[in-house]
Amino acid sequence: MAVLITGGAGFIGSHTCVSFLEAGEDVVVLDNFANASLVSLRRVADITGRTVHIVRGDIRDTDLVADTLKTHKCTSVIHLAGSKAVQESIEQPILYYENNFFGTLSVVKAMWRAETRRLIYSSSATVYGTPQSLPLIETHGVNPINPYGRSKLMAETLLHDLCASNSDLSVAVLRYFNPVGAHSSGLIGENPQGLPSNIMPLLSQVVAGTRSHVEIYGTDYDTPDGTGVRDYIHVMDLAEAHFRAHEALSDPGCVTLNLGTGRGYSVLEILRTYERVSGHAIAFQAAPRRSGDVASCYADPAQARTLMGWQAKRDLDEMCADAWAWVKNNPAGYVE
Repeated sequence: MAVLITGGAGFIGSHTCVSFLEAGEDVVVLDNFANASLVSLRRVADITGRTVHIVRGDIRDTDLVADTLKTHKCTSVIHLAGSKAVQESIEQPILYYENNFFGTLSVVKAMWRAETRRLIYSSSATVYGTPQSLPLIETHGVNPINPYGRSKLMAETLLHDLCASNSDLSVAVLRYFNPVGAHSSGLIGENPQGLPSNIMPLLSQVVAGTRSHVEIYGTDYDTPDGTGVRDYIHVMDLAEAHFRAHEALSDPGCVTLNLGTGRGYSVLEILRTYERVSGHAIAFQAAPRRSGDVASCYADPAQARTLMGWQAKRDLDEMCADAWAWVKNNPAGYVE
């Protein structure tokens, strides 16, 4: 028996592998390595003393996913594979609907063939769109304002419809807020390809000397310091939430849970904290707002605490310190 983790070589995936392996689970990773490195899984083995079985392939290859599930007798799927940059989704919407919606459709079709009936789905707080009230609760209306969010919502809708029509399917939809940080060992972390779309790797590149400054997109929001406010969550807290969801997911049906800390941090607050924990000044320049961004977004994570006994434990200092340890040890990222 094993757990299949799609996209398991990526940022969130590699940390999730650590969480499952340390809990004694056997893990199979299916990844096309378009935005990931095989080195991350070697580092996972270094951390845990255990290896994962690796299948190189695309989630849209339904036959491959089904064969993988059957061969390894996978009882659950942790579906992390997909595309996740807001700006890229605006520029390349077809890519996002292909990967995030049709990819998820392929995975559930494969699950049906293999008689695998438990799924943990990686969704996003982006599905909420512009918050009408804060903190965001799961019953807040959904109205995504970019193709990334819409592609995630389409996949969520598919999963809810499947659960409504099948009495033996169990699904947890996990709406991430903003994963940052790295494993405390400094062995695995965020390794973006090309220009990062998130603030933490940009700050890391400035501190590492590979970037001269960071641009802050929007300094005139209706927030305490004018910069965007987000709920940043340590990637290991997020990884551990997947295992808790896997443990708790027993009854048929579809449950939706926010994964965040419940606290919003501004871009400038993140920048100043990173400066302090790294001991390095970070140059920045103000830039216009990006299309598809909102002023503030943070979670009410009470439902996750109630239903699966999970809550985030790591604070902003730890997020920044672990991100800095990762980039300090790996200035070029994963090197083959």
